[in-house]
Amino acid sequence: MPRTAVLDIDGTLVDTNYHHAIGWFRAFKANDVRVPIWRIHRHIGVAGDLFVKAVAGDEVDASKGEAIREAESKFYADLIDDVVLFEGARQLIFSLKEAGCSVVLASSAKEEELNHYLELLDAKDHLDGWTNADDVDQAKPAPDVILVALEKAGGGEGVMIGDSTWDCEAAKRAGVASIGVLTGGFSEDELRKAGAAQVFESVKELESRLSETILG
Repeated sequence: MPRTAVLDIDGTLVDTNYHHAIGWFRAFKANDVRVPIWRIHRHIGVAGDLFVKAVAGDEVDASKGEAIREAESKFYADLIDDVVLFEGARQLIFSLKEAGCSVVLASSAKEEELNHYLELLDAKDHLDGWTNADDVDQAKPAPDVILVALEKAGGGEGVMIGDSTWDCEAAKRAGVASIGVLTGGFSEDELRKAGAAQVFESVKELESRLSETILG
């Protein structure tokens, strides 16, 4: 059994992916850039400093990237109070600890966003650490956040649990296995092609079948 379970937060433990998509859509629109929401959603999980370029291209990133990123922070802040936990998120943390795993939350979210999620989870006493944007030079799909999370748990083998192809690709680059959940809007086929060893409908299903996973 891997020593450490590295848990993504956005889209995995908390239902935020579509809130982020709306925040980015409004930020682009406010800067006279029209990008369809479906295209934005397909890139949720990509590092914020790469997001504008990935979605709208080099020219928009060069001329308006900073303004769009600043606007997204404000628009998402207007939505964050609507964010809720996915059913089973807190219990997954408890069950992983009971199974003997260290549990670290791996996020490149801004500190104020992370603090909001930690309050929602109300599970700090069961966590061995967490990361935020200040801990990494590059966010997913770079492996930095996973490597930092493992370091916070004292090193050793780990497994990544996430909702996006970016989580699975980052895990692959970090040399760890990954388990996917469908709550971020990516399909099972996409997650498996990105490297997920197993895929579950939700963290609730994952928790209920923990003994059947590579963590069991």
